[in-house]
Amino acid sequence: MSKTPKAELSFGFLIGDVSRSLRRDFERRVDALGLTMTQWRAIAHLLRHPGINQAMLAEILEVTPITLTRLIDRMEDAGWIERQRDPNDRRAVQLHLTPAIQPLLDKMHAHANASHDAAFAGISKTDETKMQEILEQIKSNLTPGANNGSDA
Repeated sequence: MSKTPKAELSFGFLIGDVSRSLRRDFERRVDALGLTMTQWRAIAHLLRHPGINQAMLAEILEVTPITLTRLIDRMEDAGWIERQRDPNDRRAVQLHLTPAIQPLLDKMHAHANASHDAAFAGISKTDETKMQEILEQIKSNLTPGANNGSDA
């Protein structure tokens, strides 16, 4: 029986636990806004990637295309998102946030800042910056197709 390396096992579990804790803290804070976790994740990704198509957003959110379609329908009905035809592929639809979402975004940012402050209480800005740099490097190392020096 092979022995699982303790450092690798504990690091992965710790990252997962921290991720869940951050998500739960933010969910608790935004609960009063009436958003589902998938809605606020979709909004966050649309902020980072305006015009992303539905298929790519479904992949990022790790939901089925039909689940995302229903989600987008509800968000479009609320006036937060609009679908636009992709000028380069008439079969594809791009997603854009509308100006009507701005009041909600302002509240989401305030809650995100409060969640960030709670998470980093007692941690120096220097350590926070270094940790972010390390996590970005780890993400890059594990991203398929990234120039990370691995042959696998």
